[in-house]
Amino acid sequence: MAAPDGRSAARERRSATDAAGVVVLSGCAVWSLISAAGREARPEGVLLAVFAVAAGYACGRICGTLLPVATASVAALAALGLAIASRQGVPGANAGAPVQPGHTGAAAALLVLAAGAACCAAAAARPAALRLGLRMLALAVACTALALGSAAGFAAALGVLLCSLAAVRMHRRTVAIAGLALATGLVVATSWGVAEDALPDGLTVSLEGQLTQNRVALWQDAVNLAKDDPVRGVGPGRFGKLSTTAQQSLGSDGKPHSASLQQAAEQGVVGVALLGAAFGWLLYGLWRSPRSTPVVLSAGAALAALAALASVGNALSFAPVTAGAGLLAGLATARPPGEEATEGGTNSAARWADAAAAESRTL
Repeated sequence: MAAPDGRSAARERRSATDAAGVVVLSGCAVWSLISAAGREARPEGVLLAVFAVAAGYACGRICGTLLPVATASVAALAALGLAIASRQGVPGANAGAPVQPGHTGAAAALLVLAAGAACCAAAAARPAALRLGLRMLALAVACTALALGSAAGFAAALGVLLCSLAAVRMHRRTVAIAGLALATGLVVATSWGVAEDALPDGLTVSLEGQLTQNRVALWQDAVNLAKDDPVRGVGPGRFGKLSTTAQQSLGSDGKPHSASLQQAAEQGVVGVALLGAAFGWLLYGLWRSPRSTPVVLSAGAALAALAALASVGNALSFAPVTAGAGLLAGLATARPPGEEATEGGTNSAARWADAAAAESRTL
């Protein structure tokens, strides 16, 4: 009777994780409507992002159960193609322009997701030749970012590949996932420190040189707007109308180019808390995933890199990016039918490897 009890407990944990996701995503959607109530706000952008994450996650869970390696490979190629098609939006591609274009960061984020999907596929594949080919694809993604002029995209994609290679020798994921969460929190805290002018002068000057004074001014406007209404914010989509810097900037897209600061300005502390809860839910789902540790940490590294890019850019403003993030998380948390899932997925690794081998023989 011990085995059925274990399976029942694992199902309950997965159900609790999925229920938490429903609560968090629903909260994000509902709060955007609350913060927009009585104002000329536009909550549809937030609603679209929530829908994209949910749809991508559901698709990843379904496809990851049926053909995890093939789905992740196709997702990597699709994200790479979209990134190349939107290459004008790569950070640094238009260095001579006074203000970056509105879709800045979208291509870099797609390249990171492409690298993460390729690494997940490589970690799940059994044949050595296939694993090598998929990792070479991830390296090609990083080189593509460099060729398109995005140093940030190159560093992030290469970091995902290195984390994936290191994860092969890891047997416990708790410390690694905690490290990814800590690194992401450090990037977010640094962006807030720059906006509040709370960092040492030398560090602030150095960061301003990388971020540009225009972006720092946008962040400062976001902080000031958040202080005006710390609970509800000024309303979704209203930053561009109320920010002096955005109004005076030629070609501005009306966004502060930081997900956390945009949430603070437009939806207050509750919006920031919900954004953090959504990221925490994704990491918690990966921690409880029945997939092998290399698959989980490859996806976790990609999502952490995406969060870091979103902290200094507007990557999350684009549906393909948010849908891709949900898809990657779904692929890394999907469970093949009949597989026993235990806490942390340690006992399911062998069965998952056999399923991946059977799939790769059909490719």
